[in-house]
Amino acid sequence: MIHRLLWLTLTALGILEAQSGDQVLIVINRNSPDSRQIAEYYRPRRAVPSRNVCPIDAPLEEEISWTVYQQRIERPIASCLSAIGAVEKILYILLTPGIPIKVDGPGSGLTAEHASLDSELTLLYGRLHNASFSRGGGIPNPFFGKRDEPFRHPKFPIYLVARLAAYDVGDATAMIDRSLAARNLGKFVLDATPSADKLGNDWLRKALILLPSNRVVLDDSTRVLYGVRDVIGYASWGSNDGGRKKRRLGFQWLPGSIAMEFVSTDGRTLKRPPDNWTFEGWADKQHMFGGSSQGLSADYLQQGATAATGNAYEPYLTGCARPDYLLPEYFQGRNLAESYYLSIPMLSWQGLLLGDPLTSLGKP
Repeated sequence: MIHRLLWLTLTALGILEAQSGDQVLIVINRNSPDSRQIAEYYRPRRAVPSRNVCPIDAPLEEEISWTVYQQRIERPIASCLSAIGAVEKILYILLTPGIPIKVDGPGSGLTAEHASLDSELTLLYGRLHNASFSRGGGIPNPFFGKRDEPFRHPKFPIYLVARLAAYDVGDATAMIDRSLAARNLGKFVLDATPSADKLGNDWLRKALILLPSNRVVLDDSTRVLYGVRDVIGYASWGSNDGGRKKRRLGFQWLPGSIAMEFVSTDGRTLKRPPDNWTFEGWADKQHMFGGSSQGLSADYLQQGATAATGNAYEPYLTGCARPDYLLPEYFQGRNLAESYYLSIPMLSWQGLLLGDPLTSLGKP
């Protein structure tokens, strides 16, 4: 109740401000026709000024080195921001299809130097203000957990990076269309499982408390939820749930819906697997796709969700997006990008967000 009253007070004072297309920088890869097509489709629909389109010459590989990242991704984007005098004004960097997903590097565990490109790019704001960051491990996210604060510069010295990409152009344009049609309707589906880590299950149960009881479906048994209708938000263990055998949940997804799961490498690739591909977890070496047999975030987009979170490499549970932050904030009216980054404890790590950053359900 206290959180709800504080939100209403801040909203009444105009502290939580709506964001707009002129705060979005669209990055396109000149080497990808799909990238240009999605940018051209998205830009007028969100009233993004043409000067906010940043063309770069990026490789088409999904995984690149740090040197390539710096020379062909980060520096050209920095030049675009400086050229239009929008280092401060731009809040969102929107990547399009054909831009690499992963930056490879040595090491392992929580000090590994590999990261999702999207998460690394969030630090560009700091670098443009002479900050320096270690490559090893994650960097604490200054916006994490700031439930009742608006995202703005310079208080939060990062960019919020999202990616409008899926298995193909058709899926990506459908994401845009569904984003524009988003409404604050439908169910939040939380699928815990007793066989998984208690901490993650606790986050799912906390999300239950912070969402309206008449709009939540929670299952914490060994059963997997399939065939739910009118879904606006979904959080689960995905292919890490021992009972999950089907790729397709058979949900009816509403416009504006988001899917998230505790899966290590669900954002490892945007290449489409065969229709008959199935996942059985890491132990199933015969059904690897993109270097793993775990589920894929883009499956949810193909099946009708508007947005999905993912991880390029192993984030460990403590580095995953938190459903008890993301889903309640999204329900309360924050846009997709703010809701996601408020839920991520670390940057320069493994997370990525597939969706239009300006997607909003509106106030409940």
